[in-house]
Amino acid sequence: MVDEPNSTARPAATAAATGAAPGDQSSGVVALVRLALVLVDRTGRIAQWNRAAEELFGHRAEVAQDRSATGLLPAVEPRSVPGPAAPGTRRRCDALDTLAELTAAQGAWAGQMPVVDREEHLRDVLWWAYRPADPAAGLLALAADARPLRSAGPRLALGERRLPFAAAPAARGGFHRLSAALTAPGRPVPEPFAGLLPAGSAERRAALLDGLGRAGLPALRLDPGTLLPVLPADPPTGAARAAAGIGRRYPTAQQRAGRSGPPPQPEQSAPGRRPAGPLPVQRDAAERPAAPAAAGQATGHPAAAAGTGPAATPTAQAPTAPAPTAQAPSTGGPAIEQAAVESSANGHQARRGDQATPPTVPCPAAAEEGTRPSGRLGPFLTNGQAGEQLALLNEVGGKVGTTLDLGFTAHELCQVLVPRVADFACVDLVDGLISDSELPEARPDDDTMLRRVALVYNESAGQWDHVLAEGALVAMPRRTPPGMALQLNQPVLVPVVSPDVAVDYAAALGGPRLASVVTGRSMLVVPLSARGTVLGILKLLRLPDRTPFDEGDAATLKELAARAALSLDNARLHRAESKVATTLQRSMIPTRPPQIPGVQIAHRYLPGDSKAEVGGDWFDAIQLPGSRVALVVGDVMGHGLHSAAAMGRFRTAMQTLAALDLPPGQLLRHLDNLAHKLGDDHLATCLYAVYDPINRTCELASAGHVPPVLVHPDGSGELLEIPAGAPIGVGGVPFVAKTIDVSDGSMLVLCTDGLVEVRGGDIGAGLAALCGNLIDPRQSPEEACDVVLERLHSDDRKDDVALLVARFDGVAPTEVATWDLTVDHREVRRARALVREQLAAWHLETLSDTTELLVSELVTNAVRVARDRVQLQLIRVDKLLVEVSDDNHNLPSLEPAEQLGETGRGLTLVTKLAEHWGTARKAVGKVVWFELPLPPA
Repeated sequence: MVDEPNSTARPAATAAATGAAPGDQSSGVVALVRLALVLVDRTGRIAQWNRAAEELFGHRAEVAQDRSATGLLPAVEPRSVPGPAAPGTRRRCDALDTLAELTAAQGAWAGQMPVVDREEHLRDVLWWAYRPADPAAGLLALAADARPLRSAGPRLALGERRLPFAAAPAARGGFHRLSAALTAPGRPVPEPFAGLLPAGSAERRAALLDGLGRAGLPALRLDPGTLLPVLPADPPTGAARAAAGIGRRYPTAQQRAGRSGPPPQPEQSAPGRRPAGPLPVQRDAAERPAAPAAAGQATGHPAAAAGTGPAATPTAQAPTAPAPTAQAPSTGGPAIEQAAVESSANGHQARRGDQATPPTVPCPAAAEEGTRPSGRLGPFLTNGQAGEQLALLNEVGGKVGTTLDLGFTAHELCQVLVPRVADFACVDLVDGLISDSELPEARPDDDTMLRRVALVYNESAGQWDHVLAEGALVAMPRRTPPGMALQLNQPVLVPVVSPDVAVDYAAALGGPRLASVVTGRSMLVVPLSARGTVLGILKLLRLPDRTPFDEGDAATLKELAARAALSLDNARLHRAESKVATTLQRSMIPTRPPQIPGVQIAHRYLPGDSKAEVGGDWFDAIQLPGSRVALVVGDVMGHGLHSAAAMGRFRTAMQTLAALDLPPGQLLRHLDNLAHKLGDDHLATCLYAVYDPINRTCELASAGHVPPVLVHPDGSGELLEIPAGAPIGVGGVPFVAKTIDVSDGSMLVLCTDGLVEVRGGDIGAGLAALCGNLIDPRQSPEEACDVVLERLHSDDRKDDVALLVARFDGVAPTEVATWDLTVDHREVRRARALVREQLAAWHLETLSDTTELLVSELVTNAVRVARDRVQLQLIRVDKLLVEVSDDNHNLPSLEPAEQLGETGRGLTLVTKLAEHWGTARKAVGKVVWFELPLPPA
């Protein structure tokens, strides 16, 4: 395991005697950082996953919690070499497993480790990881998104004040060396950290906080001389929290009439107002017949000011009675009315009571003007105006959807609209729809979570610092304009946001602190609907110096949003297909090399298609009885999902056949027979090697695969000459194995042809380079993999690459004891005596009683079923491994306790007392083994 160059590792220190209480606030300047918290229990399952973790990594808490931490967050292992890494040299790993290993060895660790989020995007993440003192917790990890911190710098706090980072404009982007660090141990833990921890007993929370203080609190290192302590930043108040806290409806006409002062007149253009952009709509008074406000009451239409009609084209005439879910409006009408939809969210039919008129929010002058919209689409457009709108639609068709990346497509849509159409644009997509491959059955409701995937605004037109950032989760209640647009699948138009409803509208944009910002603005919310499913919403905002949105704008932007939604849905479908293929691929390839005594293993996999990450290459390391290990590398012909599926079948079959402990030649023959049963299109090359660390031999067999390279302890490389055979699936060709002697300290390099093939050259050139002085035997297998890929791999290669490097260390003869026993019950007593003597020679007397008991049970079972031979073997490595072999191939089974009589209790004792145990077939007979941990030195 290697560390990030700017990372900080510190063993857990003893508590420093400080006079401050753990809850005291830190003094001086601190950095306010949005911290994600992940708590893993002792069993390796996630116990806490907070909202910031949802936003940073994309996985919802209900999905992440109580599942195994392994495999949830693929990552790129930190490097110890400063500077940019060469393509393909960074090893894939699991983020939480890597943090567990680092904290197990160092107590606490801080640094950068890129993580692949739920959307398959690589995110730079700063980590602070701790090994908690709480016995129920295994790992406490805090994380922050490095990109915004390095682009604009962190926010600062001095006492109770929050200050923007004081950076000169020329220094923007100058925080690229910002890194995660730890403060000196023993400092008091500030109170905000307690708010991050999960609910529980006071003792458990105190233990977790005490662990942070003992190891060192999170900090940011800006440069070698500047270290800023980190405090958890308050989460931005989203629409869900703000709207729930308001606890009231939008103000009615009676409430507005009871307030003092005349309402503003938004329809009177202020001097110096900017035009609305490319969507000017000029109205003719003759085209808009006026009607008294009472007509709006009689028909159930929402009253609106002149020039502020419905937000979209009505699909049906309004009913003659008001909807039962909305009160009949009095003078001025309600602020928001429901709307009917022919095919609303997710293709569901409109519910009874939904009105046909698209919702609109009038300005406060509606009561005075006493007019209502005619229900028409809008005035006839001149040729010039129609041309401008067609030009905008054409631009959307040409600039939106240029890729199949969901986030990039949403950004393209917002960039087209800002500043041409609006001063602010954001795209919020249904979070469940993004993560799940199946469409949701229920229509969106108040609990539907949206994820902000794109945000663009005109920086010169206003301040937007408090708007929810990209990646944030937010809920949109139906009483807000975005929630109404989402749930009714209809545009919602707010011509002018009046002060009395600004707080509610600010909730839709990110928080009540924006009330002063949205007052007097014009808002338009358009649903993004494609193929009968509402994917999310597009929110637009204009500042007061521009003409407010009107029904003509809404009609045009509704068409624009429909076209963009198709591009977004295509990107979603492509991402779902890629995610299925990638999940299949990752489930079939091991992410961590196994820990096997006598051999060190490292591996790499690089897909030929960097976007799809799917191919037919695979590798494996399988532990066999007698501390032996089977090394496998294979290559299914072809690319894509079909090859990946075939590879999964071959790998599963290989593991099953290896468990039978068949010789390499026989194993490949069985694999070839299986390929014929699966179909004629299953062709693959494969190399299978079995290393025996006790006898220091390696037996290899090949099925048309690239020959391996053996690097001797002196650094010289040898291309092993193995009978090539034919690819798996051809049939009719024998597979001949070859056994070689290997010295301790040598390395075996196995790879697929994608690594050694050179465009325009022969495969021999790549093998010759691999046999040269490329690998230093003093390197670790991990370093050897990095060197090989850096020297031989290039980005222009289109074939998959699988690389496996094994360093043979062997097991010293003094660490192995083997005895052959006769088939006689008197041998059980002899076996106990032999075990007692050997453990005493190894100074393992503390394990003697348990080992003697278990050996006695297993030898008794073996003597009862064996015909000619029973063998007992003890191996001392990082654990005590005991094996009992006999020549009977029937595997013993563990029986339920209630069925046990005087006999059959041996395996039950092994299950209770051994750390691990198992059974396996051998070429002749079987072996039953168990492991016991060594006592501390």
